Amino acid sequence: MTGALPALASAACYGIADFTGGLLARRGGFALVALAGQAGGLVFSLALAPLTAAPAPTAGDLAWGGLSGAGTGLGMVFLYRGLSRGAMSVVVPVSAVGGVTLPVLAGVVVLGDRPGGLPWLGILTAVPALWLVSRDGPAHAASPAAKGASLDGLIAGAGIALQYMALSQAGHGSGIWPVATGRVTALAVIVPVVLLSGTRLGGPPRRRALTVPQAAGAAATGAVAALALVLYLLAVREQIVTVAVVLSSLYPVIPVLLGLTVLGERPSRLQTAGLLCAAAAVVLLTAD
Repeated sequence: MTGALPALASAACYGIADFTGGLLARRGGFALVALAGQAGGLVFSLALAPLTAAPAPTAGDLAWGGLSGAGTGLGMVFLYRGLSRGAMSVVVPVSAVGGVTLPVLAGVVVLGDRPGGLPWLGILTAVPALWLVSRDGPAHAASPAAKGASLDGLIAGAGIALQYMALSQAGHGSGIWPVATGRVTALAVIVPVVLLSGTRLGGPPRRRALTVPQAAGAAATGAVAALALVLYLLAVREQIVTVAVVLSSLYPVIPVLLGLTVLGERPSRLQTAGLLCAAAAVVLLTAD
């Protein structure tokens, strides 16, 4: 249960970051939102890393963190592009399911993880829960934007899977420095996308520009996402990767709950079923 708490906290932070980042990506350039987010995450992780115990960070640990950041950069660019198309009901569940399935398979086949019977049932319950909780009706699924965002979600899911798996390989003695090095490589991945997209910072509000307040909001969102990765890193040091990944990937629940409490939305029947499945998955995954 010790590793479950930071994993669930990671999911909460990622859910908040997705909710706010998605709103920003619809108002400004998705690539700039991703760039400002990773810049904010870098500042946050560099400020926090020296304050945490890191007796022996090795070059290998930092390299795993860098590879994880490459997955982050890839995942955030395509996640925000999908969200900027207004197809949150498609791109979020697709990316989340992809981000869960690939690490679980790798954990079992490559790392030799062997979850118990109840955690396995929790994993099998969590995957449909992630899909159901982000559904808001058939109209979105049939729209051209949703169809285009499906590919965005698949690519984002692959990036998120790489992020989780690579970061889980960093040693315990590295502290959270792998998260900081990951923000550097994430920026390296996103900068060319920004240059190719022709976006710019500042100036009058427009579809592909970010105002200073929007950039500040994106940076704060990135700091919350970096905190999510720090919490995930703590989780995999106390829990097998397959369980930590699934718990951390329950983040789509948070935008739905925020929609209910902040925006006054009403859940669909599918979303209600997804929330119930997610609650059951948490109970099963944390069972000893």
